Amino acid sequence: MRNVARAPGRSTGLLLPRSPGSGPGPPPLLLVLVVLLGGAGAQYSSDLCSWKGSGLTREAHSKEVEQVYLRCSAGSVEWLYPAGALIVNLRPNTFSPARHLTVCIKLFRDSSGANIYLEKTGELTLLVQDQSSEPSQVQCFSLEQGGLFVEATPQQDISRRTTGFQYELMSGHRGLDLHVLSAPCRPCSDTEVLLAICTSDFVVRGSIQDVMHAPERQESVIHLRVNRIHRQKSRVFQPAPDGDGHWLGHVTTLLECGVRPGRGDFLFTGHMHFGEARLGCAPRFSDFQRMYRDAVERGLNPCEINIE
Repeated sequence: MRNVARAPGRSTGLLLPRSPGSGPGPPPLLLVLVVLLGGAGAQYSSDLCSWKGSGLTREAHSKEVEQVYLRCSAGSVEWLYPAGALIVNLRPNTFSPARHLTVCIKLFRDSSGANIYLEKTGELTLLVQDQSSEPSQVQCFSLEQGGLFVEATPQQDISRRTTGFQYELMSGHRGLDLHVLSAPCRPCSDTEVLLAICTSDFVVRGSIQDVMHAPERQESVIHLRVNRIHRQKSRVFQPAPDGDGHWLGHVTTLLECGVRPGRGDFLFTGHMHFGEARLGCAPRFSDFQRMYRDAVERGLNPCEINIE
């Protein structure tokens, strides 16, 4: 079998979440939104990376839309006692066209009290529904698709409600390793594998020790035994306690990708997202050696790596 790290019938490749489901359509807010955007007496936030505010600062039954401006590659939004709506304007702290930027958000564990939409020219697309059954799932979109519109849902008691999420902005190929919106779990092409070894946060050679599935988070946790580290950030892989020269660590991917234990060595690549190591391309090491040697012979390898 070509690949034992995936469900039968699939080859190892780039592990990508499915695009956020459109879910039930938004309420008939479009006309209201246009009016709000045109005449909102907004309260402004000048925080660079994170924002924390309260809906209690607005008058009861206020339709005010508060503008939040963040200029950072990663941060968070925490809205206590949500009431009314927020427009969250995300931009990097360096110049980069919107079409080259991918935004990913991940709700806080107990987030509730608001729906989160993508908004562009007055049109709303539901991104995360209040009290979603999959609160830990990462949702991503191109900044060119719109911005974030966070609308409080009607509540009899808002005293225990907090809407919060982390966000990350990625440019270029950083958005391709995990978060291509239109691609479900699929194999990596040779070109994607070769690019992954140049751009990933971690590149290691090793084997799968165990796979633990977490249906409540729609994720699989893959425990790895690594015999060579080519690159890593955040010390994902630590020396094994037995002192045999190996490293141990774990990476996560989507449950739907059907990862399972298997024999043999693989080249594992991926990125850090929201403090977790997420799996990207993971070809068998022998397959990687073949494609890398072929690229070197043709002068097409984008960077160098020791494949012995």
